Amino acid sequence: MAGYITAQRKMLLEFLEKNHDKRLSASQIANSLKNDGISVSAVYRNLASLEAQGVINRSAKEGTREIFYQYTNSNECKNCIHLTCTKCGRVTHMDNTTAKKMSDALKKTSGFNINKNKTVVFGVCDNCSR
Repeated sequence: MAGYITAQRKMLLEFLEKNHDKRLSASQIANSLKNDGISVSAVYRNLASLEAQGVINRSAKEGTREIFYQYTNSNECKNCIHLTCTKCGRVTHMDNTTAKKMSDALKKTSGFNINKNKTVVFGVCDNCSR
C-alpha cells in the first residue's frame, strides 16, 4: 500500500479487516475507534485515501445520503462479487460458479465485462427475509 502508515491508519485498517463482512458508515467506524484516540476527521481522511488506493469500496445506502465503506483488500475478497443485505448490512461473497454464470450471461447478452472487485449486489438476506 502506498503512502505512510500512521498508527491511526494501522488501527483503522486492522478494524476494517476484522469487519470485512460488514458495510460501515464513517460515524460507526469512528465510534468504534474513539477509545483508541482516533478522531472523526482522521477516520474520514483515511477512508478517502484507502478508497483511492482500492483498499475499500464506498457505497450509498438506498434512499439516503449515508455512505458506507467495506474493506475489500483481503485475499478472500479479491475477484469476488459481494452480496449486501440492505436491511442488516451483512456482506457475503457470491459463490464462484454463480458469479461466473452471471458474468458470462452479461458478456453474452450485452457485451459487458464486469469488474468483480467493484461489484456489489444489493438485496435482502435469508435472515432478514423471515
